[in-house]
Amino acid sequence: MFAVLKTGGKQYRVTTGDVLRVEKIAAETGDKIQFNEILMVGNNVGLPLVADAGVQAEVIDQIKGDKTINFVKRRRKHSSKRTKGHRQQLTLVRIGDILETGAGKSGVMAALNGTGFMSASMIERAANKGAPSSLKAAANAGRASQPKKAAKAATPKAAVPVANEPTAEKASVASDDLTAITGVGPAAAKKLIEAGITSYAALAAVDVDTFDAVKVKPEWVAQAADLAK
Repeated sequence: MFAVLKTGGKQYRVTTGDVLRVEKIAAETGDKIQFNEILMVGNNVGLPLVADAGVQAEVIDQIKGDKTINFVKRRRKHSSKRTKGHRQQLTLVRIGDILETGAGKSGVMAALNGTGFMSASMIERAANKGAPSSLKAAANAGRASQPKKAAKAATPKAAVPVANEPTAEKASVASDDLTAITGVGPAAAKKLIEAGITSYAALAAVDVDTFDAVKVKPEWVAQAADLAK
């Protein structure tokens, strides 16, 4: 008798005694498993599965697939080949009994795909590795029993001057809006302020010929004199 089972997204036609390489099953070597997704048993075709049918198998080993070599054929002397390093994780199983009915009451562990599964022994080893030793546990207990150090008394810190705090000198800057004068833009007004010309009266007293911080036009001086009145 043969059966068609489905596992890992693939279908396999099997008979008793067959050895298959299937997608990794969450089981250890020597475990007995049962495939419950049966598409066909003998002449009985499922819709899509055969009810209460199963295929039992024994796990022989957990293996990896072979490395594959890809050949790319181009023109003469320009072909290439590349070995793919990925090796698919597989499970080697030997097919045992094929059950037409009664699979639900067999009590055999269901074959579940598990690429990243951890067996019972692996879980136990991980738990033992992560558990603290007796010496570490005693040290941790001793540290926990010690009182915490008293917090340091908060000493008043000296007041730190704020860098962006306006000084008296900056507060007196730009007492008049120099950009109100025709022809004086923000850039020219900034240069005038940096040169100490912060008011209309100061600009009205500028000597056009000797002032070199910015080129002052005579009409600026005249307008500043009018605004300063």
